[in-house]
Amino acid sequence: MEENLLTKSSQTTSARFAIEGMDCQACANRIEKVLRRQQGIQTADVNFASDELQTRFDSKLLSTEDIVQMVAKTGFKATPASESSFNALAEADSSKHTGIAWRLAIIWLIAIPFIIGMLGMLIGKHWMLPPLWQFILATIIQLGFAWPFYTSAIKSLQGGVANMDVLVSLGTLAIWLYSSIMLFNHQNHAHQYIYFEASVMVIAFVSLGKYLEQRTKKQSLNSMSLLLQLTPKMVRKQTENGWQEVPLSQIQTGDILQTNAGNRIAADGLVHSGEAWCDESYLTGESKPLLKQTGDKVLAGALISNGSITYQAQTLGSQTLLGDMMQALAQAQGSKAPIARLADKVSMVFVPTVVAIAVLTFLLNWWLGNGINEAVTRGVAVLVIACPCALGLATPAAMMVGMGRSARYGVWFKDAAALERTSQVDTVVLDKTGTLTSGQPQIVAQWQAPESKYSQQKILQLAAAVEELTTHPLAQAIIKAAQQQQLTPLTATNSHSDIGQGTLAQVENYGTIKVGNPTYCSFNIPEELKQQEIWRIASIVVVAINDKLEGAFAIADALKKDTVQAIQRLKQQHIDIYIMSGDQHSVVEYIVKQLGINHYHAEMNPRAKAEAVRQLMQQGNVVAMVGDGINDAPALAAADVSFAMYGGADVATNTASATLMRHSVTQVADALALAHATVRVVKQNLFFAFFYNILGIPLAAIGLLSPVIAGAAMAMSSISVLLNALRLKKSGLE
Repeated sequence: MEENLLTKSSQTTSARFAIEGMDCQACANRIEKVLRRQQGIQTADVNFASDELQTRFDSKLLSTEDIVQMVAKTGFKATPASESSFNALAEADSSKHTGIAWRLAIIWLIAIPFIIGMLGMLIGKHWMLPPLWQFILATIIQLGFAWPFYTSAIKSLQGGVANMDVLVSLGTLAIWLYSSIMLFNHQNHAHQYIYFEASVMVIAFVSLGKYLEQRTKKQSLNSMSLLLQLTPKMVRKQTENGWQEVPLSQIQTGDILQTNAGNRIAADGLVHSGEAWCDESYLTGESKPLLKQTGDKVLAGALISNGSITYQAQTLGSQTLLGDMMQALAQAQGSKAPIARLADKVSMVFVPTVVAIAVLTFLLNWWLGNGINEAVTRGVAVLVIACPCALGLATPAAMMVGMGRSARYGVWFKDAAALERTSQVDTVVLDKTGTLTSGQPQIVAQWQAPESKYSQQKILQLAAAVEELTTHPLAQAIIKAAQQQQLTPLTATNSHSDIGQGTLAQVENYGTIKVGNPTYCSFNIPEELKQQEIWRIASIVVVAINDKLEGAFAIADALKKDTVQAIQRLKQQHIDIYIMSGDQHSVVEYIVKQLGINHYHAEMNPRAKAEAVRQLMQQGNVVAMVGDGINDAPALAAADVSFAMYGGADVATNTASATLMRHSVTQVADALALAHATVRVVKQNLFFAFFYNILGIPLAAIGLLSPVIAGAAMAMSSISVLLNALRLKKSGLE
């Protein structure tokens, strides 16, 4: 995936960039504000949780390098998104993470004497370092290890938006300056006027909070790093000198590769030899391992749980299904949901408002006679408690986890807005063929003549031998059924077919076998079968042996194995279900009765489907359409939310809000449940973030929260929001 992930349409180009250096939502807002002011920029959205910028711009006016330079002017580094850039950023983040850990360790080492003194006060032991020593240690922290806060704050103000580091810098500098002035003006009684421990502990707690936040965000929220780990770095390749271990980067299309149990497939390709059980759940959501044999397709990243295979590489890197998933997931996680706009708007005005409240707090407390010491302390506490990190993380953190988990269930949402809209769905419209049913003819019933001397399995075996000589879809259904029952193939000779009627042939020692429609085999359907609906709507294939009627098959497009259970899950979620199909009325009615669905329409053309969807929406319903064919595309485009089956018609997939990898309605139920859970967590996060600030600011203003406690609480608020989002990884699907 070395190429930039760009898509072009006339003069408009879409691009993604990985952003380095953001500390809070205000940083993301600053980048957006600067970019949106530039001529040629159509949209610019920065996701703080994923550290990504997604933008659309006029390619005749701007290039990706121009955007990189624009971001640089805001104080951050932008890198066009590609697999190599993700790897480079991961390594840079790891190095940066190590540097932050060392700086944090030194800060807390210096803070130990202050901690001991503060703990002593709690138990009535008033011990503290001599004032001069407090000044020296606090100055090392304030003018040394706190410098990253100042540089971030300055860059933020230069960009026209104040971030959380402005609050921390103002608060701790105010305490340090005030305490320093009091120290040198009241040397004999300095301990009564200095609060160096407050500035030191605020910086210590905020630094700890940032460290934990970055660690949690990078390691737990973003699924990209997990996907990058699915492809092996070294691969066994067949060469002139035998099998050799080579780096994945040296593999080319057409190479023969080998993978054994416990290892992963390196490329999409076809099995060359051997057999093995493969786990592809990371892509399709199918939990059961699949048996791969010669000629079967294997997917990059699949884990071999048992067996060993050689396979020929057909597609590599970004062209594999795994690569496509990584791009889709990265784009979706980097996008913003409409609900995030509320937090963005609040963050834009939050810091200036807090600074004003802090100044007002200081003035009022001084005016009310609480003393300058108390006034400064309360003003600083307001600054520290109000840092808006939790607010900035509330929405994107939950969205990233939700979409990452959806991908593991085989549901690829196009963007965060699609996931949010899915949570509001109350009506689901289902196509029949390929969605509820397999889309391929199957034997759904078998009849045996009362006087037949052959078993049902033998009749199927003989029919399959004759049908091996034809390519008719109904013939393939019989052949497939015989293979599924592992019946020994028989040899047919002297075949003769009447097009549209049937086929006769000689089968080993059994004589002449005729397989065809009832007229071809002179078969009058018994009254007992006419009374069964399946025999009225299905295609009937009759088997005669030496001109004697032996049995018949009812062949139809059968329901998928999990369809009934999936429909029940949708009903449990209080979803109204409609079936809209182009198939004949009797067939659709039969399917509806099996599923217990009350609303259905048959013999519909694409235009009629789309119009019916619009009518449901006009009645106030939030409609999701599920389909896989070209004829479903108009309805998919008309619906509020649309789900397309992966591998179906391109026009359907491109139109859809989400792609279902497993061709199963079960995944629709999964998607709705995950969307509900994700938006519920987003609302919880927003509530706690707003509630935290609304409660914390007045408590700090009246002196019930010291700057030290405020710093610790502010740091932990961001962690609590992240941990709440991470609950989505383990929550059950209802």
